[in-house]
Amino acid sequence: MRAVNLLPADGRARPAGAGGGKGAYVVCGVLAVLLAMVAAYVLTSNTVTERKNEAAAAGAQADRLEAEAAAQANYTDFADIAQQRLTSVTGVAATRFDWERLMREVSRVMPEGSWLQATYASVSGDPNALAVPPAGAAPTPAAPYASFVGCTPRQSDVAQLMVRLRQLHRVEDVKLNESAQETLEGETTVDNCGTLYKFDVGVSFTATEPAGEAPRGSESVPASLGGGS
Repeated sequence: MRAVNLLPADGRARPAGAGGGKGAYVVCGVLAVLLAMVAAYVLTSNTVTERKNEAAAAGAQADRLEAEAAAQANYTDFADIAQQRLTSVTGVAATRFDWERLMREVSRVMPEGSWLQATYASVSGDPNALAVPPAGAAPTPAAPYASFVGCTPRQSDVAQLMVRLRQLHRVEDVKLNESAQETLEGETTVDNCGTLYKFDVGVSFTATEPAGEAPRGSESVPASLGGGS
């Protein structure tokens, strides 16, 4: 008699070898995909970290180069300031005039019994000269100028003073602005010529320092400056 299995088909035991083991392959495939994704994630993460490290190193190098550039800029600014100061000092030296020497020399060529009441001096030239040269005339460089106002007993003393002034250091020209006998009443003082002669003499100097030195003379006025023998 043939046996009959009364269990439903889905509840019956499957014989060995049925289904071909497809589920195992599916599981292996899923695991392989997951492993590949993990490996890709790790590689990507390492690449990102490496790029971040490179970016940080590049930023640090950029900061260092910027600091070096700023330091170089400071040196450049210092060099520019030094050059400007050198130019300024050179310009001052080029226009420098030895007024102290001039006054010492003037004190030695003043005629006896004469004195100065006022003195004007400038390295920019005579303030009363024409500011604009005539048409067609070449402009002349500014040269030192000095004027001396004082008193002297005689008219001839003024002429003697002008002769002596022409022999002083760097003097180029001597001009008489005024020489007249005063008629002021009262006692003759430093500020009051009284009945003496009042003179106003202008002295122009060379624009540049001459190569030679003017004679220094002796304690008395030397003959070269119009003094006695």
